[in-house]
Amino acid sequence: MNGNSVVFGVVMDPIADIKPYKDSTFAMLLAASARGWTLRYMEQSDLWVENGKAMARTRPLEVRDQTTDWFALGDGEEMPMADLDVVLMRKDPPFDMEYIYTSYILELAQEQGSLVINNPASLRDANEKVYMSWFPQCCADTLITRSITRIKAFARAHEKIVLKPLDGMGGKSIFIVARDDPNSSVIAETLTDFGRQFTMAQQFLPEISETGDKRILLIDGEPVPYALARFPAEGEARGNLAAGGSSRGLPLTERDYWICTQIGQALKEKGLLFVGLDVIGDYMTEINVTSPTCIRELDAEFELDIGGQIMDAIQARLTEETG
Repeated sequence: MNGNSVVFGVVMDPIADIKPYKDSTFAMLLAASARGWTLRYMEQSDLWVENGKAMARTRPLEVRDQTTDWFALGDGEEMPMADLDVVLMRKDPPFDMEYIYTSYILELAQEQGSLVINNPASLRDANEKVYMSWFPQCCADTLITRSITRIKAFARAHEKIVLKPLDGMGGKSIFIVARDDPNSSVIAETLTDFGRQFTMAQQFLPEISETGDKRILLIDGEPVPYALARFPAEGEARGNLAAGGSSRGLPLTERDYWICTQIGQALKEKGLLFVGLDVIGDYMTEINVTSPTCIRELDAEFELDIGGQIMDAIQARLTEETG
């Protein structure tokens, strides 16, 4: 395979619904197209397994860097997924059973010849909230439990805590709970479904108002030298852009680089080629492996080509596999 003959598939949410000026998947598709790679488009419902073979209905895709008429799709064609040199998995959470079933199909496709980014087995292993527990030296006080009693004790031990589900994104169902909050019990009951599902509690980090909730992007274990710091909107405690936050780019600090050195090699070994770390102050709060964002914002502010860097890393992986 030469560099211009790559067939590049993407599994994503409907491309008609994205905001192309800020969508990171779109940035990667533009970068792949700029290399002359052939783009093939899939949604989750386009995948299946037949007699042990990973299959997909794919459509040829053209992308244009503009805010209207940004894509064109051709007619669908059924094919073995092994006919795709690369499959980019960019389906957004929730990380539910349908997502897990999809990861099995992608893992089968990988065994049959496709390079899947990120590694589907590692997508299952590295839950975006739980996986940070493998790096406690990088994290503030954190609790993962079903126990309402433990959550309430954790809240009493801190002036303020953050409670969040383990399968969400974009700030959905995140609660900030003060030590004396009269709603703490009902929030814990709701998130744990009365003790039937695991929930995360974290020490609240007030630095979010000063230095923001920083998204640090790593490509094959190496950090992009700038982070996108996201700041809560007036009257909000969440910095997520999806929750109305604002943002600005910042160079990585010495502490940011240290966190990246603690985790980068492990990510690379797991085949997690593109990852977003969330860092508030001195502490990592999440490891985003499913569909990290913020490429377009950082590209625009610092004249970067993060999508191009990702394609370079993918090309290097392809060369290794065929070398």
